Amino acid sequence: MKFTAMLTKRYKDTPADCQIASHIFMIRGGYMKNVGNGIYSLFPITKRITSKIESIMREEMDRIDGQEVLFPVVMPAGIWRESGRYDSIANELVRFKDRSGNDMVLGMTHEEAAVQLARETADSYQQFPFMIYQIQTKFRDEPRARGGLIRVREFTMKDAYSFHTSKEDLERYYAICHKAYERIFARCGVPEVISVKSDSGMMGGKVAHEFMLCTPVGEDSLVVCKDCDFRANMETAECVYENLNTGEGELKKVATPEMKTIEDVCAYLNSDTKYSIKAVVYQQETDDAYVVAFIRGDLEINEVKLRNYLKSEIYPAQELEKAGLTAGFIGPKGISKDIKVVYDVSLKTCDNYVCGANEANCHYTGLSIRRDIGDVEYVDIGKAIEGGICPICGKKTLSLTRGIEVGNIFQLGDKYTASMGMKYIDKDGTLKTPIMGCYGIGVGRLAASVCEAHHDEYGPIWPMTIAPWQVQLCALRSDNESVKALADDLYERLQAAGIEVLYDDRQISAGVMFSDADLTGIPLRVVVSPKGIANGTVEISKRDKSYMEKIETDKAFDSIKQLVKSMLDEINNI
Repeated sequence: MKFTAMLTKRYKDTPADCQIASHIFMIRGGYMKNVGNGIYSLFPITKRITSKIESIMREEMDRIDGQEVLFPVVMPAGIWRESGRYDSIANELVRFKDRSGNDMVLGMTHEEAAVQLARETADSYQQFPFMIYQIQTKFRDEPRARGGLIRVREFTMKDAYSFHTSKEDLERYYAICHKAYERIFARCGVPEVISVKSDSGMMGGKVAHEFMLCTPVGEDSLVVCKDCDFRANMETAECVYENLNTGEGELKKVATPEMKTIEDVCAYLNSDTKYSIKAVVYQQETDDAYVVAFIRGDLEINEVKLRNYLKSEIYPAQELEKAGLTAGFIGPKGISKDIKVVYDVSLKTCDNYVCGANEANCHYTGLSIRRDIGDVEYVDIGKAIEGGICPICGKKTLSLTRGIEVGNIFQLGDKYTASMGMKYIDKDGTLKTPIMGCYGIGVGRLAASVCEAHHDEYGPIWPMTIAPWQVQLCALRSDNESVKALADDLYERLQAAGIEVLYDDRQISAGVMFSDADLTGIPLRVVVSPKGIANGTVEISKRDKSYMEKIETDKAFDSIKQLVKSMLDEINNI
């Protein structure tokens, strides 16, 4: 490809709404154009990157016996009503009517379509297991599109769906897909991606993992043990707390005038917040019932865990007085029996707490849940903390970090097959319901995440496997006959050898040309210049600045070929 023929434009200034590196460089470098909130058109440079990512995905899915299919973007609401998600998913699912008045949806995910495709075809145990996948456009009316391609509303995803006759077979294939995902990320140049246990959310199922690229700009909170393999999303990270039992204290009601925060109360009573009980009040979306969650005063409620325990969406409570609750002074002793109470496991190890007395301007000291409340159920609803106890190795080695979710896998069980009536005839002649797994990777998000992981202050540094071109050929002074002749010859020979070349044949200054080359991020740069020709050399360098050599002109072609091969092998052999 010659630069003079390419549709692109680069910018010196960073747009005000660009906050992270991938968004900045992909706007400045002419990779994409904003069409609307969370909706982008992709220029040729980005389409080449995403096409290579898709090719890697296809190869790895085919390698584990995946069969590529294609589901529609627009689907009738009927199949979503069968699964129950037409009503359970909120505004993220776009609903509309066609010209005949039929209810329709835009596909934000395709579990329903996968079951609808397979349920009348796979009707015998002999046809299981199997996996189907697609690479398709989806639309999710995301309330907070941000970060360029990191979080969008319209996106391309590789999503796969496996069908099985037993839990054991699903678990076997789930592990195979996990390995395939590790290969995909390694081949795309980000082998540092880790998998973490995650919440299944609206997808359903009990087992799920997210693949995370650890980066400070990530919006997901991760919990990682420094000494063992424990890794989890904050939403699901199990909390283990040290024993704080100091022995029982005398239960006393004390005045705490106008002190409504844990910090103020504990400072007033000369007590540590970890020996206090914090109350957080919610309401359930299912019936608006009030729920009081009690947790140790120095900890925070994990709302995902609480939601999963209650099996209901929740929201911060309003009008506490209607429930007989006194804001700032809520405690477990004397609370109305009509209110659902949840106790975090952190409260299990102490018998001497400060807590609200359910009376304005009053707290209790010396409260023992076991003695003063009785036997209660303790539930893990807390957020993991920095330096917390690892649930696997038992050491105080938990570390909190941030990450971008670049892929996810779920063991769905029969959530969709049962609700949509998919059956097969088992070997004993009985009708049974198959179970499913699903496996997704966002193509554009992965491309942006690679940029986020590999860039310098000047632009992206694309891995050779997914770079838009493998070589950037820069002809300094292309109006010079000798420069043009040598550059043209290299361009033709490299292309004939199957090497992808972006040939910058523009008559511009070296500074502008190199600045643009930095923004395109092509891993290998070849510079032909009058000075080099006078010395009988061509300059070859790597975009990451790890290599730069002046090679004799008659050896340049072979050197470039060898460097491209070695850089590909370095990634593919990980």
